[in-house]
Amino acid sequence: MTLLINNAEVARVLTMPATIEALETSYARLAAGEATCRPRIDIRIPTSDPSRTYQWGTMEGGAASGYFAIRMKSDVVYERSHDGVTTQEKYCSRPGLFCGLVLLTSVETGEPLAIINDGVLQHMRVGADGAIGVKHLAKSDAEVVGMLGSGGMAHAHMDAFMCVRRIRKLQVFSPTRAHREAFARDMAQKHGIEAVACDSPEQVYRGAHILASVTNSSKPAGDGRLLEPGTHLVNIGGGGLPDAASLARVDVYLRFGSAPPPSSRPDLELDDEHITWAAGPAAKGRRKRAHGVSLGDKVVWLADLAAGRHPGRTSPQQVTYSERGNLQGAQFYAVAGRIYEAARAAGAGHEIPTEWFLQDIRN
Repeated sequence: MTLLINNAEVARVLTMPATIEALETSYARLAAGEATCRPRIDIRIPTSDPSRTYQWGTMEGGAASGYFAIRMKSDVVYERSHDGVTTQEKYCSRPGLFCGLVLLTSVETGEPLAIINDGVLQHMRVGADGAIGVKHLAKSDAEVVGMLGSGGMAHAHMDAFMCVRRIRKLQVFSPTRAHREAFARDMAQKHGIEAVACDSPEQVYRGAHILASVTNSSKPAGDGRLLEPGTHLVNIGGGGLPDAASLARVDVYLRFGSAPPPSSRPDLELDDEHITWAAGPAAKGRRKRAHGVSLGDKVVWLADLAAGRHPGRTSPQQVTYSERGNLQGAQFYAVAGRIYEAARAAGAGHEIPTEWFLQDIRN
C-alpha cells in the first residue's frame, strides 16, 4: 500500500527534534557522497493576466540509505503592495489554497511509498535549518530572539530555536498589530518565555542574540545598521538574502553545502539557489541569477564545522549568518522518510493500492 499523508497527520507524527536530526544526517551523507540532490528548478509561464505568472517548481534527492523524494509546487504567483510593503503572493485554484506534494519512493524497489502534503513539512524543514545555523554559530548563551514576521515560518523557527538554545525572550514585529500580538501570546504560552510584540521593527534588534527575518516580503526586511555585536542572522524571504547592510556586518557565514553537478556534466556545477526556465517576455529578457555563495571570502561549510576542521565563531562579538544553500532536494527525502516511518508506526495516513501507480507496459 502507498500512504497518502495530509498536513494534520504530518503535524501529529513529525517532531522538530526529528526534523533537525534528519536534515543534519542528510547533509552529512551528501558531503560523504552517500546522497545526492539537485537545485530547485522553476518553470514560469505567463497567464492571461499580465500581473500573474504560473510557476511549477520541483526539487529532488535521495540516499543509499533507502529513500528518494521529489517535491513539487504548482502556483500562480504575483506581487501585492500594502502599507508600503511589497509581498510575493501565490495560490492554486483560488486564493487561500495551495498545491505542494512530496512523492516518496523506495531506492531498493522503486515503488511509491507515500504522497505527502508539504505544508507542515515545509515550515518544519525551514525552521530546522534555522536551528542548525543557531546550533553551530550563535553564541552558546544566546537567549533573546528578535523576529521580523509572525506567520507560519515564525512559529516553526521559534519551535526550532527552542531545541538548540535556552531561549527566554522573544521580541517580534510584523506590520499587522493583531497578528504580532497574537503570535507573542501564543509563543509565551507554548514555550513559557517572555514574548513582546514590538511597535516598530527597530525595537526587535535591541538586545537580540538571534535575529530572524521570516517574512514573505519580496525585498529584504532587515536593517543591518541596527544589528548589535554578536548577533546571529537567519533570513527567509526578502528575495533570498538579508539586506546589503546586514551582509556587510557578517564576520562568519555558514553555508550548509551546494548540490553536486551532474555526473555526466561536471562542468555544470552550480551554487544557485534555483534555476528558472521561462516562457513569454521573461524568457527573452535578461534575468538576474538566483543567489549562490553570498560571501565567498567568509564562507564556512557545515561539513567542516561538524568535522572540527573549522572553529566557526571565534568571538562573542562576531556577527554570523547561516543558510542552507541549494540543498532542498536533500531535505525532502530525509524528512519525508521520517514522516513515512512515523506514520506507519502510528497507523496514520490513508492507504492507496500501490498497483494503481504501476503498469505492465515498459516505459
